Amino acid sequence: MGQFFSALLILSIAFPTGSIAQKAGDEALGTQTYDSFEKPAACASCHVDIYQQWTQAIMSQAYTHHWDEIEYFELAVPHAEKDPMVAGVKAGCNGCHAPLSFLAGDVPPPRPEEGSRANESVSCDLCHVIKSFEGEEPFNFNYVVDPGRKKYGPKPGVESPHHDTELNEFMTTAEYCGTCHNEMSPYGVWVKSTQLEWKEGPYAKQGVPCHHCHMPKAPGRSAKMAEEGLVAQHLFHGAHDPGKLAGAVEMRMHPAEREVDVRDPVVINVQLHNAKVGHKIPSGSVEDRIMWLHVIATDSDGKQYHLPVDRKGFDGEEYTIAADVLAYQDMGVPLDDTAFKGVQRDGVPIGDRIFRMPYFDPQGRMTIMQWNTKSLGVDYRIGPRETKVETFTWELPDDIALGRVTFKAELNYQRLVQPVADFLEVPVDETEIVRINTASTWIEIYD
Repeated sequence: MGQFFSALLILSIAFPTGSIAQKAGDEALGTQTYDSFEKPAACASCHVDIYQQWTQAIMSQAYTHHWDEIEYFELAVPHAEKDPMVAGVKAGCNGCHAPLSFLAGDVPPPRPEEGSRANESVSCDLCHVIKSFEGEEPFNFNYVVDPGRKKYGPKPGVESPHHDTELNEFMTTAEYCGTCHNEMSPYGVWVKSTQLEWKEGPYAKQGVPCHHCHMPKAPGRSAKMAEEGLVAQHLFHGAHDPGKLAGAVEMRMHPAEREVDVRDPVVINVQLHNAKVGHKIPSGSVEDRIMWLHVIATDSDGKQYHLPVDRKGFDGEEYTIAADVLAYQDMGVPLDDTAFKGVQRDGVPIGDRIFRMPYFDPQGRMTIMQWNTKSLGVDYRIGPRETKVETFTWELPDDIALGRVTFKAELNYQRLVQPVADFLEVPVDETEIVRINTASTWIEIYD
């Protein structure tokens, strides 16, 4: 016990002192030093459980995550060096993915394999020295940091032998999360708007902020010397957690008629309800992510048939139905390939319904590079507590077996469209297909 408090005393004496400057957003570039912030290992000595939770969350991998590294170094940085309009992303990406490097002016940071402090990603100290944000809306890392001995938290009257603690109500708000989970492109387009989506939805009206789902509370101790109480678990479950995705959308399906003459068409209805996501799904990096509905029919002989979705006729619907077309041609700019024709847009079975919002570059082409987004297409995602109904009209084939036909619907999710991942050689873990939900039904066919 004596050695423990001696270690705390040493840490306290060596506590880093922050800069006086307190600027936000782009103006905060280079206003601090790495030494202004403690390393996560220092927090681990007291906040054991919280530290271990953080190490498993994407927050601790915001800079080292494979796809983010590829996107930044292979696309964003070279593009920023070629196009003055997007030059700011060379530094700006780090405002949320490697904030210590951004604040220290170390941009681009060293590659992850070099083991620099950029690898701390969104660290404990960074989050607990954010005291406010600047402007009317939180976005594009417009948080204000105040590094030093004082740490901000959501509870009053907390004492620590290592640092001062002060209640900051801002930490309990969704706006706190919005400083990084809202993003505007250089063209003035909202390319990430998770907090704004929440703000417009039912959970905001009921006073249920981001933390309630992504940092659920449980009995425990926030530190070794703390009293027992409810502790916010630093899990940050989201799109990288299959358990968070599973069941996020509830599904049912039924036929218009249970018994069908072999000469008549079959109509299948599928209902999809966003039951537990407080924002739209997909959200965040919508330019990367794809969620699609796949329906298969199996006749009494075991033969399978793929059913394409019925068209609804709304503007931009062509981007919400899988097709064999090319997209993402603007990747040719950072890759120095002026003849680049793009890659397959969807990578999912043709005719499946896709729940997405397409991003378009200045030339009107669908883009995967959010910083190069000048306009948005139709928003066909599923909002919080929203229900979408999809129909599938099927003209029975001549060779179908009479008797029972079963139908299965699958709602699948990928964090990155497969053709882009294959082209850029992104590790396979980023294109894992996560099954959100399934539904089934049946009909009887007679002659």
